Amino acid sequence: MKILAVADIHGSQYRLNAVLDNIKKYSPDLVIICGDITQFGPGEVATNFLNQIPVETFAIPGNIDTSEVGPAISESNAENIDLKRVIKNGISFVGMGGETVSLTNVIIDKGKKRSFGEVIDEKTVLVTHVPPYKLQDKVYIGRHIGSKELRNLVENYLPRLVLCGHVHEDPGMTMFHDSVIVNCSMGKRTEGALIKIDDKIDVKMLD
Repeated sequence: MKILAVADIHGSQYRLNAVLDNIKKYSPDLVIICGDITQFGPGEVATNFLNQIPVETFAIPGNIDTSEVGPAISESNAENIDLKRVIKNGISFVGMGGETVSLTNVIIDKGKKRSFGEVIDEKTVLVTHVPPYKLQDKVYIGRHIGSKELRNLVENYLPRLVLCGHVHEDPGMTMFHDSVIVNCSMGKRTEGALIKIDDKIDVKMLD
């Protein structure tokens, strides 16, 4: 499967156009948007942007997205995977939007409520907005601002791939044990990441 992963569009049609151009160039099977689709809303912006994407899309809200953005994602052509587990081509995707990560959150899996521990394993693609602590989360002053609770989750369950954004200054890829961490933020110098998943994971950051 070929995935185009991006984050932090922040209501910019210019950034969305870059996403659309890369869809034409790389023909991904799936687009994943890791939050901050808008710049403090409104929900109509998220719906309008997501409806411009011509391939299957999974999306979650970010910390800048207002409360109306989540429902707007659900009303668009994209699938809102926030606090949900979905399967595509035999691959499990689990979404966790916003800025606060809590392992007490409930994940909806085939209509049933499950804990994180029940739905995340070494085959999972975890889609978050914030990165795990000290994994692609360094801001320009050198401080790490990622989620410590998400770091604990990754350490305990070792998902195969973690897609995130939020920290515009630190896009890129890091290996952590057997997990691949990709910050696909468009906020500064990149246009997201192209990821191929088969027996192994291949990541290309798009400049």
